[in-house]
Amino acid sequence: MNLLDANDRPGAYPDSWYAATVEQLPPFPPLTGEATADVCVIGGGYTGLSAALHLAEAGRRVVLLEAQRVGFGASGRNGGQLGSGQRQDQMTLEKMVGRDDARHLWRLGEEAKALVRDLVAKHGIECQLKPGVAWTASSTSEVHHLHDYAAHLRERYDYPHVELLDEAACQALCPSPLYKGGMLDMGAGHLHPLAFAIGLARAARNAGVTFHEGARVERIDEGAEVTVSTDAGRVKARHVILACNGYLGRLNGKVAARVMPINNFVAATEPLGTEAARVLTRDVAVADDKFVVNYFRLSHDNRLLFGGGESYSYRFPADIAAKVRKPMTEVFPHLKDVKIDYAWGGTLAITMKRLPQFARVAPNILSASGYSGHGVGTATHAGMLMAKAIEGETAGFDIMSRLPTPAFPGGPAFRSPLLVLAMSWFALRDRLGI
Repeated sequence: MNLLDANDRPGAYPDSWYAATVEQLPPFPPLTGEATADVCVIGGGYTGLSAALHLAEAGRRVVLLEAQRVGFGASGRNGGQLGSGQRQDQMTLEKMVGRDDARHLWRLGEEAKALVRDLVAKHGIECQLKPGVAWTASSTSEVHHLHDYAAHLRERYDYPHVELLDEAACQALCPSPLYKGGMLDMGAGHLHPLAFAIGLARAARNAGVTFHEGARVERIDEGAEVTVSTDAGRVKARHVILACNGYLGRLNGKVAARVMPINNFVAATEPLGTEAARVLTRDVAVADDKFVVNYFRLSHDNRLLFGGGESYSYRFPADIAAKVRKPMTEVFPHLKDVKIDYAWGGTLAITMKRLPQFARVAPNILSASGYSGHGVGTATHAGMLMAKAIEGETAGFDIMSRLPTPAFPGGPAFRSPLLVLAMSWFALRDRLGI
């Protein structure tokens, strides 16, 4: 079974609150026959759209192939959080890659946030971009860790945008009985993810990118000129960008060994009206300290958009709303009977170290994926870095490609069972408060 077919109708966005509240582009035609390009981009999420846009603005002839619709995958289904830095915090990165590279990675993370803001402003993308992401903790020890981390960012990275939350301040912001404190990063942000993706597609189309939707790539033949074949046509290009993330399938074994698809789920409640103040009192997003992170925010029409729960099989659960309701009511017990109007799943991709996997898989084929839940900024930035690398400016891409992204043990046959065991253990730790 292919993930492109497992849970969705061909050529249609999922029945999400995002899809119901955005102006969609008319479908782009499928690829038929033979086309030529300077660059063929495979995948129409943030990575591919950003790469295509930047390359077209640099004067390249770009063809983008998307198996479904632009923004169909994780880019159009995620929690919409534009986080600071990388998926791993800076103290962890300093231990993993050393202080110098950790500082470079922080700078690239700040560049990623700025890039999203600049693209939204430059192209007039109406995606409700707002500042503020709070990290909340359910134990006193984790509160202390977050406060230490905020001090670390101020002192070592000159980052002044974090507010400390003691228990009273955390309850004033997010009155959940689960949380004891945390920190609020006003340099981070949140947005409507599908609106952002469609806005990028519109900008890329206007810059001259040729789009083909319903164009499922079946084979890539490497060479000085790469041939990308779909079920109905092919593209010959001097360069190729793999921007498939969790939907890579078997297109490249080197990447697939290090990047694994998993599923995550989101629900949108009915409008909460005045009850919204019992969820959040400021227009910010929240992510907590659980290993399987709970993340949430209020929509512009006062719905709770709540993400939680993961699965590692091809199929989504039959009742996604029930899957999300369980962690949602742990965070907000008073919402146990609230009506859920929309519930949807999405496939993202993770790596062993929860760091993105950048690779030059052939002299003229670049890949970036495995954003591990930190993709709004990182994926958009990855597209720009690959575009720059094709133009000869490789510094940013080279730094990211040095990140440790080991292969999953046991190969494709065993990586999911091993992850299920690991995640079950961490889920037990969460429940026991260890």
